[in-house]
Amino acid sequence: MPAFLNSPVYILTVLTGIVFLSEWILKYKLFRRFGAALMAIIFGAIVANVGLLPASSNPVYDNIFDYIAPAALFLLLLDVNLTELKNVGWPMLVLFLVGSAGTAAGVVVAVSIIPDSGIFEGAYAPLAGMLAGTYTGGSINFNAVALHYDVVEKGLVYTSAIAVDNIATAVWMFVTITIPGILQGKKHLRKKPVSTSEKPAKPISLKDLSLLIFITIAALWISVELAGFFSRFGVEVPMIIIITTIALVLAQFRMIHQLPGNQKFGSWLVFLFLAVIGAFCDLGAFSRAGTLAMVILGFVLIIFTVHALFMWAASKAIPSDWDEIAIASQANIGGSTTAMALAQNFERHELVLPAIIIGTLGNALGTYIGFLVAAFV
Repeated sequence: MPAFLNSPVYILTVLTGIVFLSEWILKYKLFRRFGAALMAIIFGAIVANVGLLPASSNPVYDNIFDYIAPAALFLLLLDVNLTELKNVGWPMLVLFLVGSAGTAAGVVVAVSIIPDSGIFEGAYAPLAGMLAGTYTGGSINFNAVALHYDVVEKGLVYTSAIAVDNIATAVWMFVTITIPGILQGKKHLRKKPVSTSEKPAKPISLKDLSLLIFITIAALWISVELAGFFSRFGVEVPMIIIITTIALVLAQFRMIHQLPGNQKFGSWLVFLFLAVIGAFCDLGAFSRAGTLAMVILGFVLIIFTVHALFMWAASKAIPSDWDEIAIASQANIGGSTTAMALAQNFERHELVLPAIIIGTLGNALGTYIGFLVAAFV
């Protein structure tokens, strides 16, 4: 592998180029229906799989996950007026819980179809728990179960599961972006809430941009420091919870709430994050894992199918639209950050905070569900 492929400057050059290309290509009608978010994932996957970007963990990617994604979340939340949350109601929470039940049921069905064998190296039950956990809340639950049961020491099983999970998560993002556009004619979209505090239409000045950058970086720093402070006392408070709280408090101040540019700036950072999601779709790692990866992929496909059936059934019984259903499902499969990105892609700004809330709830529930499945499989 050429040395420059691991250069942070080179990687950022390619990623930012992908963000530009994802917006530029929308001038063609064929691609406009997919949206910039999906194009960022697709271009990220293509570029990584032809060898022009690292297709596995990298310090640049790690920093984007650790800092850029929370910064995007912070900027997008600066538009949230808490008095408008009453317009969202309870459907998102119920949809998310139904999706969690669908994931658990999917694991039960998968276990009944795909039996244990020597190919799993004795990690069959923990693997089922890892998948149940990650498709309830996110990768933090996947790794919590893996670490407890020492699956990380079973190199082939662990790396195969990661390869399949990365590909499946990217594919599900594709599904949840495209399905609402296909089905929205069959399920009437509820009228979007009208904001009572619209921003004045004015160009962003250098002063406004400077303030946005300052408060974003300051919020990141404070969130990291507070998370470390609480950790020293044995209390684990996720940094994402702290920065969300800071954003919500600041958003209630008129001076901050009416700052122009946060949506565009936040959206750009979201697309950068999604390009990395695409890059993690490593088809080479999947092919190298061979038979085991195919078996795990079959396991995941069963989980996704049952999960989707639960969400479809919920759509018949719960007053919701397909955007909400897709976001709730994405909160299960991909976690709060991808759910937030999906809400932004749909231009459903009133659903950004609910997406983050249910995604965070998934982080909490996922570990419990993962360990419960691993114990009883």
